[in-house]
Amino acid sequence: MPKEFSRSLRVADQIQRDLARLLQQEMKDPRLGMLTLSGVKISKDMMYADVYFTMLSLQEQSSPREAEKLLNQAAGYLRTELAKMMRLRAVPQLRFHYDHTLEKGNHVSGLITQAMREDKSRQDQQDQGEDE
Repeated sequence: MPKEFSRSLRVADQIQRDLARLLQQEMKDPRLGMLTLSGVKISKDMMYADVYFTMLSLQEQSSPREAEKLLNQAAGYLRTELAKMMRLRAVPQLRFHYDHTLEKGNHVSGLITQAMREDKSRQDQQDQGEDE
């Protein structure tokens, strides 16, 4: 089988799909808000699965740290439910992490917009100086 479809990648993909379904249907904690699983990385020995999530609506009542804490507390329950759904000898231990990628992307996008605005402003000032 080609390397890009290794067993660990297939298991990670299945865990992500099943966890998303579990979080949507079983976890009805209002403190979690709207969660999206952005990725799952499994260790080489398949003992640990690092689950990365983002929050669509960052409300005051549900901070990323609080959601991460809640998910890590529910990791045992979620792992048990995954074991019922998946055909694995041993389901990896789940570790949840907030994914800062969206925040970093928005920050970089803002910096680019600001740099372009400043560059246009400088160009306009140079054009006005040449006209005089």
